Amino acid sequence: MKTYKAVVFDMDGVIFDSEKLVVECWKVIADKYEIPNIEVACRECLGLNRTATREKMLKRYGADFPYDEYKQEMSDLFHSRYDGGRLPMKPGVVELLTNLQEQGILIALASSTRREVVLAELRDAGILGFFNEVVCGDMVERSKPAPDIFLKACELLQVEPESAFAIEDSYNGIRSAHSGGLRPIMVPDMAEPTEEMRELAEVILGSLTDVWNYLESRD
Repeated sequence: MKTYKAVVFDMDGVIFDSEKLVVECWKVIADKYEIPNIEVACRECLGLNRTATREKMLKRYGADFPYDEYKQEMSDLFHSRYDGGRLPMKPGVVELLTNLQEQGILIALASSTRREVVLAELRDAGILGFFNEVVCGDMVERSKPAPDIFLKACELLQVEPESAFAIEDSYNGIRSAHSGGLRPIMVPDMAEPTEEMRELAEVILGSLTDVWNYLESRD
């Protein structure tokens, strides 16, 4: 019998190879408007929802920084490049989702991105049907690293947090899953594992294929 009942996925940087692409689009805007250190700023915002990201950007660049205008321009550029199923998925995504579904494991998404975007991207990629529940950044009050989004996912799945794995790539995501009592698996993308991550994560793995091999050994 499996020692877990559910797996809760982050989206950007875990399912989609999107975080690097967002940074590339931000760099285009930064070059245009001479915004310094945008890559560092983007890294600070990994895993945060829209409100928390805005707060962090304004703290870094000043209250008069026209963040909303620049963010909209970046978003328009990103969607013009990658909408319609052009957003690349991480290797092993479909295989992992398929294997979990065939084993009767519940699957949820816990993404800081707003729901409208999340549903469109999952639908365009043809994988929306794998998810029993989808929880997004605009559905909870507090952003990662608070545990709200993972706790909401477990509540909707009707499973105890300790019986759910969380697959994350960001520091804030691992902090969120850990503080919620889930079993965090870190699959690094842009953020290299730190000593803190090694302490908070149950395991750090190199790919989603490695994740399936690890979960298979949890009997």
